[in-house]
Amino acid sequence: MVRTRTVLLLAFCLMLSACGSNGAAQKQSTATEVGNDRAAQQNETSGQVSTPKEGADMATETDKPEAEPDVDKSADPSDEAVKSPDTEAPSEPKYHMNKVYRIVPNDDSVPEKVVLLTFDDGPKDETMINQMIDTLDKHDAKAIFFVNGYRAKEHPELLKLIHDRGQIIGNHSWDHIDLKKESKQKVKEQIGDVQQIVKEATGSEPKFFRPPFGSGGDTVKEVALDHDLLFMTWSNGSLDWESKNKNKPEAVVSNVLEQLHPGSNILMHELPWTVEALDTLLTKLEAKGYGFVDPQLIEPKIR
Repeated sequence: MVRTRTVLLLAFCLMLSACGSNGAAQKQSTATEVGNDRAAQQNETSGQVSTPKEGADMATETDKPEAEPDVDKSADPSDEAVKSPDTEAPSEPKYHMNKVYRIVPNDDSVPEKVVLLTFDDGPKDETMINQMIDTLDKHDAKAIFFVNGYRAKEHPELLKLIHDRGQIIGNHSWDHIDLKKESKQKVKEQIGDVQQIVKEATGSEPKFFRPPFGSGGDTVKEVALDHDLLFMTWSNGSLDWESKNKNKPEAVVSNVLEQLHPGSNILMHELPWTVEALDTLLTKLEAKGYGFVDPQLIEPKIR
């Protein structure tokens, strides 16, 4: 009987020992799996695991810390504003217009042999305007495009084109009528309405005024002055508007050269034969030693 109990006791102890070994093995296995999971997570966060699972959401660029841009901390932020074309301060005037509408140097530091290029009666046609400005750009020249209000109303986008391509817009009245024959109120409307439509299209008002037919008078000059406009006619007419010169670009060139003088204020128009003549004309002017004055360098008053 005692022997039987001893055998049963030994069997029970063996069973307990086996259970303990299995539990330890399971604990060790679980710990190993947890350790592996943690290691995998650490690898992923450190960038060692770079291939995401198919269909998984990938981190966006905003999840990553942004690198600080390279900035010259010694630079003055105001320098950029000075360099920007939109904020660049205008240069001091270097020329003025005399009483016969010629361009005159303010002193001996600037060339006397210059001409002022102007085109009246636009804006008409995008192709012609672009061709004219392409030629001006080729010769590094600026010009005043004197516009009529009724044309600008039909094509305000052409005002923006002229402005955006770096050329200057002038006021040529609304209806191209003889302002000398009109009442002061009518003159105010003819000039003021053009100022307004140009400002709406470009953000700035014209600084130059030319009366249609060159016909002004004290009243017209007074109203122009009220708008801070420089009143002018011309001192060199291309005669491109005369019927005998229609479709004759060589006549346009010849007419300008025959009247050429230092400070020539050259009157031309937005016409196909003038567009065709322009490159030859500017080339011949340069060959004679003439430059092209930037209208923005002209004082806003006659003296």
